[in-house]
Amino acid sequence: MAGRRSAVIGEPRSLANVCARRFDLGITHFDFANNYGYPPGSSELVCGEIIRTEFPRDELIISSKAGYRMWPGPYGEWLSKKYIVASCDQSLRRMGLDYFDIFYLHRPDPQTPLEESLGALDLLIRQGKVLYGGVSSFSGAMYADAVRVCERHDWAPITIHQPAYNLLQRGIEADLLPHTERLGTGVIAFVPLASGLLTDKYLSGEIPQDSRGAMLWGEEATRSRLTAERLQTLRALNEIAAKRNQTLAQMALVWTLRLPTVTSALIGASKVQQIEENVAALDNVAFSDDELAQIDAALAGSD
Repeated sequence: MAGRRSAVIGEPRSLANVCARRFDLGITHFDFANNYGYPPGSSELVCGEIIRTEFPRDELIISSKAGYRMWPGPYGEWLSKKYIVASCDQSLRRMGLDYFDIFYLHRPDPQTPLEESLGALDLLIRQGKVLYGGVSSFSGAMYADAVRVCERHDWAPITIHQPAYNLLQRGIEADLLPHTERLGTGVIAFVPLASGLLTDKYLSGEIPQDSRGAMLWGEEATRSRLTAERLQTLRALNEIAAKRNQTLAQMALVWTLRLPTVTSALIGASKVQQIEENVAALDNVAFSDDELAQIDAALAGSD
């Protein structure tokens, strides 16, 4: 499991404590992107300083991404070679690092040819700025095309794919995972807790003022996701989790990891207690056929 976007919320000392607890519990993968944080780039700046001063770099897997808007103009977003190379250089400077273990194409680009984007990724790997290349949010068909492009040009392979995957978003099971399994690419799921919906925060139907739903997305947007049908589903899932002696968040995490094709899951945490709860999920990772059937039945009512 790895830390992600919400790690930029809070004071630096608090963040350092969260990062330290992650490392102590065996989490060595820290995931970033050039646009993470408020303003964009602040996640790499703040966490980069913590990582440089408090952690052994060679014991960490650090990843970043490029693809979303970072500056005005035609080369400030998407996946042109110019943007990808410039973004990687900027991210390395912000973090104070010599290289990234993983660097992702953050999203598909409807205009730029895959050859240009993947060629830029291969260039960064040959320059020693990146060890492994990955893609994020690519459909199964686009991912398969990207693999063929790399093979045709003898470029560095796509080692990892980072898609959205959780109990409420299961599209990759049919669209992407058959391709990654056949072609041998790892999968790291992001939003395994559905941006906080798959926790106990919202089970009452209320939106806590200190939650990401209130602070980042706004109550109106969050409330639009908490329909009566969705709340019924979440409460049914919570009952199944309780029978497993787990919180809803814990069950959601290990459910995401139940498939051998899913390598890991990214967790975002701003408190030490959240890290400890998430890691404790690994105490019970097995599901019976009956439990999986109950989960599927609960999800059948989800909108």
